[in-house]
Amino acid sequence: MTPGEPHPGAGAPEAYRPPRDALWFARSRACRLFVLRELTSVFVAWTIVFLLMLVDAVMSGHLQDFAALAARPWMIAINVVALVATAFHAVTFLNLAPKATVVRLDGYRLPSWMIQGGNHSAWLVISGLIAYFILRKP
Repeated sequence: MTPGEPHPGAGAPEAYRPPRDALWFARSRACRLFVLRELTSVFVAWTIVFLLMLVDAVMSGHLQDFAALAARPWMIAINVVALVATAFHAVTFLNLAPKATVVRLDGYRLPSWMIQGGNHSAWLVISGLIAYFILRKP
């Protein structure tokens, strides 16, 4: 192409692009759940930050200051919302596992409900063990 020569695509009609729908996620239940699950990632990140703040407070000897911060009503509210959001995130993640994992036993593919049931059962058992060790009296 020489200087001054028009671009090969110049003058060609532009492809039709339909206008974007700003509320695409509100059109179906599956899309709403998808967006809600993605938004819960923010609360999962908050939970990680909060736990890192706890570890820092324990290691630096400022546990009393951290406990005072964690006892404030607005902090309790944020953490309750984060707990619900993180639980929703975990449940939807475990429900998606059969789509990503194929388990075969002697050529027989395990049904989705067995994989989901195993995941949810393991989650409950591990959560119960953690609760036992944290909540038991010394």
